Amino acid sequence: MNCSSEAARRRRVLVIAEAANPEWASVPLIGWNLSRALAEVADVHLVTQVRNRDAIARAGWIEGREFTAIDNEGIASPLFKLSNLLRGGSGKGWTTVSGLSALAYYSFERELWRQFEGRVASGDFDLVHRITPLSPTSPSIIAKRLARLEIPFVIGPLNGGLPWPSHFADRLRAEREWLSYVRWLYKLMPGYRSTRRYCAAIIAGSKHTYDEMPRLAKSKCIYIPENAVAADILEVGQARRMTGRLRGGFVGRLVPYKGVDILLESAAEFLQRGDLQLHIIGDGPERGALQDLVKRLNIGDSVCFHGWLPHAEVQKTLADCHFMAFPSIREFGGGVVVESMALGVTPIVADYGGPSELVDDETGIRVPFTDKKSLVDGMRRAIETVIRSPSILDTFGAAARRKVREKLTWNMKAKQIASVYEAVLNGVTDLSKLDPYGKPF
Repeated sequence: MNCSSEAARRRRVLVIAEAANPEWASVPLIGWNLSRALAEVADVHLVTQVRNRDAIARAGWIEGREFTAIDNEGIASPLFKLSNLLRGGSGKGWTTVSGLSALAYYSFERELWRQFEGRVASGDFDLVHRITPLSPTSPSIIAKRLARLEIPFVIGPLNGGLPWPSHFADRLRAEREWLSYVRWLYKLMPGYRSTRRYCAAIIAGSKHTYDEMPRLAKSKCIYIPENAVAADILEVGQARRMTGRLRGGFVGRLVPYKGVDILLESAAEFLQRGDLQLHIIGDGPERGALQDLVKRLNIGDSVCFHGWLPHAEVQKTLADCHFMAFPSIREFGGGVVVESMALGVTPIVADYGGPSELVDDETGIRVPFTDKKSLVDGMRRAIETVIRSPSILDTFGAAARRKVREKLTWNMKAKQIASVYEAVLNGVTDLSKLDPYGKPF
C-alpha cells in the first residue's frame, strides 16, 4: 500500500491487551510481544489488567506514560477461582476458563472506558486496537461507543473454537471440554453483534475464525496468523546439515489433545532400532502414562523426557533436533511450530488447525488424518521418509527460516497490522483485497 507522508506518520494507538505479560506463556506472552512490537511502529499506550503490572514494569515500561493497569480483581478473581473448580483439574477445561474469562472481561472494559472515555473523545488517539482476549467469544462493549465518536476500532488477532475432530471424543472427555458442546451460546452474549457491526477491522488469526465470522463482518476481516517469534531467534538457528543419528523433538504440555502418545507409537520401530532419538520437552498430567507407554514399547533408551525448561534451554534443545513432531489434534495457533521453523528445525504436524496453516509443502510435512490410527500411520510414514532421505530436512529447514524472516517475526507482524491501521484510517471499508500477510485463502 502506498501511503502519503501524512498517512505514514506514527499513529497514536490505544492498545487493549487485558492479558499481556512478558514473563508468562501462551496468550499473555502474545499480548505482550505484539504490544511491544506495535510500539516500534506507532505511539502506543497499553491498557492491561493489574496482574501484569509488575512484570511490565520490570520490562522497562513506565506506568502512566506507556501503560495503564486496570484493577477489576473484585470480579475477575472469583470467576477465575470458579473456573478452576469447574474445569476439574489443572490444565484441563480451557473452554470453561475462556467462557468465564469473557464474563470477567465486561468489567475490565467498563473500567477502561471510565478512565479513557475523555481522552478518546478529545482525540488523544487515532484508533483503538484490542489484541486480547484472543477468543472470538469475548465481545467488546466499547465498539459501538467508539463508532459514535468516529474512532476506528480494530480487534484481533482472534482465534479459537476449532471443532474437535469427530473421532477423538475420548480426548475431548479427557480434557473436560464439556462446554464445547454449547459453545454457540456465546452468540447470545451482550455485545456479540455490536462488536462485529461497529468495529472497523477484524484480524482473524486462523482460517477457521475467518470462516466463522457472520456475513455482516466478512468485509472487515483480514487474515494474519496469531503467532510469531522475536527476530533474534533467527540467530540461534543455523543451516541444517544432516549427519549422525536422527533427533526428533516435541515441545508442549503433556495433555491428551497434544498427542504425544501418538508420536511415541508412530516412532516406536525407529526408536527400537536406534535410528531415532526423541526429546520430549514439557510436562503435564499425562507424563506418568507416557513414561509407562515408553516402557511397554521398550524404547526407553531412545526417549528423553526433559520436563519444563527455561525458554532459552528449550530453544537450545530444540535447535539440536533435526525435526519437531507435533501431532496435536486441536491446535489453534501453534507458536512452537513457528519457533521450530525459525530454528531451521523441520516441523511435522497434524494437518488441522493453526499448524497446518503455518506449514506449507516447502517448509515441512503435514499429515492428513481422520482418526488416531490414520494419524499414527501418517506420522510413521513421515518419520520414515526423513530417515530414508534426511537431506530433505536441510531443504525444509532453510525454507522455513526464510518464511519466518519474511512473514512471521513480531516486527513483521506489527508492520502487517500497521497497514491495516492505514487502511481503516484512510476510509477503506472492504478489507478483503488487503493482504498484508501475503497468503490469501
